[in-house]
Amino acid sequence: METSVSLLERIRSCGDPDDWQQLTELYTPLIRIWIRRYSSSQQEVEDVTQDVLAVVVRRLPDFARSRPGSFRTWLRTITVNCLRDSWKKKRLRPVVAGGSSFQQVLEQLSDPHSELSRLWNDEHDQHVLQSLLTRIRPTIPDQMWQSFFRVAMAGEAVDDVAEDLGVTVNSIYIARSRVMARLRAMGQELID
Repeated sequence: METSVSLLERIRSCGDPDDWQQLTELYTPLIRIWIRRYSSSQQEVEDVTQDVLAVVVRRLPDFARSRPGSFRTWLRTITVNCLRDSWKKKRLRPVVAGGSSFQQVLEQLSDPHSELSRLWNDEHDQHVLQSLLTRIRPTIPDQMWQSFFRVAMAGEAVDDVAEDLGVTVNSIYIARSRVMARLRAMGQELID
């Protein structure tokens, strides 16, 4: 899932505070998760998160989307660079999980095909999806949500869910389709 070109373009062109808020509400928790993995201090997590957001604000006008996922990659690069800068200022030499050096981590994150880069990409996609699901849940009637969630998200068999909820198989398909349409409409501003 990539960040919507239209949201990025609107921010670049007019810098509407609501658009910035939407972007920061979406990405601040994810940035914190990424930083927390390599930081032992909550204060450092908050400081580096603010540094990342400051760089995004300053450099977004120069960001050029070259391919799907390029914003995610750009954000990950900024995050890693801000962590590195924070550690340089404090003269820290962190060791990450598994005894790897931070330099090895940086090399993995620079390689878009590395396992660590794939992990960060998967975390990004899951975070955006969960954000959309959280935002849309209050707008969906309970039975429709149950139908959608159990089939589309939990992977339960349509027949089993229909029987359990006392509805037709067709109504499960309709519910799933309607929720997916709402997700797409809501996500149009957040994802491609």
